[in-house]
Amino acid sequence: LTRSAKASSRPLRLLLMAETDYVKLISAEGHEFIVDRNAAVVSGTIKSMLQGPGTYAETSQGEIRFPEISTKTLEKTVQYFYYKLKYTNNKDGPLPEFKIEPEHALELLMAANYLDA
Repeated sequence: LTRSAKASSRPLRLLLMAETDYVKLISAEGHEFIVDRNAAVVSGTIKSMLQGPGTYAETSQGEIRFPEISTKTLEKTVQYFYYKLKYTNNKDGPLPEFKIEPEHALELLMAANYLDA
């Protein structure tokens, strides 16, 4: 690709991200999770990065790197985002259990604290 072709493909990528309304979350090991934006903003931290005032790179690129969060922890965190999105304001009886393995509880707790989730 020529330089101008590369430059013109970037706005198209941003347009596609906006149209699909997804965000890419990247773990410490570089694993990428494509997450529905509505699920991602369950996290107050992610919501601030994507919607807050200012010009965060995350806002324009639609991706957020978490160099301190492992793939396994970020995967479980993303599962929780979808769980919370699905069951918030649930009036159909008791909520199903969100299972967390005891050996991962501390790391998940620290990630949840950082992500305000």
